[in-house]
Amino acid sequence: MRTVDFTPLYRNAIGFDRLFNMMEANTAKNSSGGYPPYNIEQKDDNHYRITMAVAGFADDQIDLTQKENMLIVKGERKADEGKNYVYQGIAERDFERKFQLADYVKVTGATMENGLLHVDLEREIPEAMKPRKIAINGSNLLEG
Repeated sequence: MRTVDFTPLYRNAIGFDRLFNMMEANTAKNSSGGYPPYNIEQKDDNHYRITMAVAGFADDQIDLTQKENMLIVKGERKADEGKNYVYQGIAERDFERKFQLADYVKVTGATMENGLLHVDLEREIPEAMKPRKIAINGSNLLEG
C-alpha cells in the first residue's frame, strides 16, 4: 500500500489545507478497490477527460451525477437469471466511483465507445477570478 505524506507541502502552500485534506481522504477512500479502472487526461489548461473501462455495461445501466464539486459515476447491472457459467472472468459487478472536482469544473458531455465511458470536463473561471494586469501609477508623494 502506498502512503503519501503531504506535511512538507503545508509549509509552502498557504490556503491549500482543504485541498491537501481532500487528497489524503481520497487516497484512503480509493485504496480499497480499483474497479472500474480509469484514466484522467488533461487536454489543455481548461479541458479534461475521464475514461473508465466499463465493458459489459449499456448506456442505460450507467448513471452520471454532478453534485456541487463531486462527480458520481454509478453502474448497476441487471441480474442474469438462468445463466449457468462454467467460468466467469469478466467482472460484471455494480460500482460507484466518486471524483472530487476542482472549483468551476463542470461536466460538458459523456460518450460510450468500445466499452469505454468518456466524461469530458471543462473548467470555466469567472471573469472576476481571472488574472488581470494592474498599472503602477507615479509616486504617492504628498504635494504641498
